[in-house]
Amino acid sequence: MSSLLALEETHLARLNNVERRKHLQKLKIVKHLYVKGAKTNADICTRFGISSPTSMAMLGELVAEGLVEKQGRGKSLGGRKPELYGLCDGSLFVLSIHAEQLKTRMAIFDNNNHIVNGVHTFDIELTKDLSALTQLHAHAQALLLASGIEQKKLVGIGLSMPGLVDSREGNNYTYLLTTGEPTSLQQLLEQRFGKPVFLQNDAKSAALAEYRFGLAHGLRDVLVLSMDWGIGMGVILDGKLRNGAAGFAGEFGHIPLVDGGALCHCGKRGCLETVASGSALVRLAQAGLEAGENTLLSQLPAQEQAQLTPERVYEAAHAGDQFAINLLADMGTNLGKGIAILTQLFNPELIILGGGVAQARQFILPSIRLAINAYCMAQLREKTKLVVSELSNNAVILGSVATVMENIFESYLELA
Repeated sequence: MSSLLALEETHLARLNNVERRKHLQKLKIVKHLYVKGAKTNADICTRFGISSPTSMAMLGELVAEGLVEKQGRGKSLGGRKPELYGLCDGSLFVLSIHAEQLKTRMAIFDNNNHIVNGVHTFDIELTKDLSALTQLHAHAQALLLASGIEQKKLVGIGLSMPGLVDSREGNNYTYLLTTGEPTSLQQLLEQRFGKPVFLQNDAKSAALAEYRFGLAHGLRDVLVLSMDWGIGMGVILDGKLRNGAAGFAGEFGHIPLVDGGALCHCGKRGCLETVASGSALVRLAQAGLEAGENTLLSQLPAQEQAQLTPERVYEAAHAGDQFAINLLADMGTNLGKGIAILTQLFNPELIILGGGVAQARQFILPSIRLAINAYCMAQLREKTKLVVSELSNNAVILGSVATVMENIFESYLELA
């Protein structure tokens, strides 16, 4: 690996003050190129307040170390077009893991966010205890081995999952509980992988992906809703992803909406998640089947009805099944009520709908908009745009990559 990223404290201790400052500046340049993409020497000089000869010397060293390369030419303000410098493909890698309730998706990304060997899905059930860890680690190790990448170029692992995730403490208070363990979940994973590991709530990962690579790029006040088996939210205010005091900000699915409603897994009754999530959709569909509703879902084999998924309900709606369409419309109404509350609390410029439920957009969006119109003040709703994510299923897994890269650079900068 490049000497720039050989950041053991023993290595840094050998640097004098001048070398240390130079090392720090080069790290900042690499982070800037990762976040912002290819830049000219003049851009870097302006961004970091350094002279052109100093910047060119550092870029030359980064090129020699195999981290940076010339990537064409930028716009000219008169005269010759300046050269663009960007990070080389394959100079660094991140393993991104998106654990869902019943399956886990994994992919290896390089520093330019290119996927190595595709996204792989494994049937791993997310457990309350640590029993799923062995299976998760085994699949991840097999994927890394099959990729053929050099172990020293793997800078970290990002794990995004549902639940109450405290990323600073390194624990999930809903799944993979470390009760009785002397170390955090993050530390357990780092011991197994031998690499830095960063945990994040899946909805916050999706929000970070939208902010870095999606529809929220360049905006300052955005809410990103992730709607799968449950409902989560990432909050971007003043251009920053907000975590809250314990990292739990954005638990939108657990606002009380229905008096005396169904019991939620959080222990309360009538949460939004009990009437407007993938799990709620399945529960209501199965109740309809038991009641003898006329629906295409009744044609499924008994085992599939018992193990019904939201995707099956979406498919029925697309096939014109009125029962499924009505379920989704009701879900949209309840979501719209919740979104109306969010709009009045945060006054965002944009709300992005993502996750699996967004696959049924044509069935839920009209009722969402009607509910927003009914329950939100006109002065606020007229300033807020509602859109469906364009990152599809890759939002969370991309967000994990951004989480790792940004945390890795920050930890390097702290050491330096």
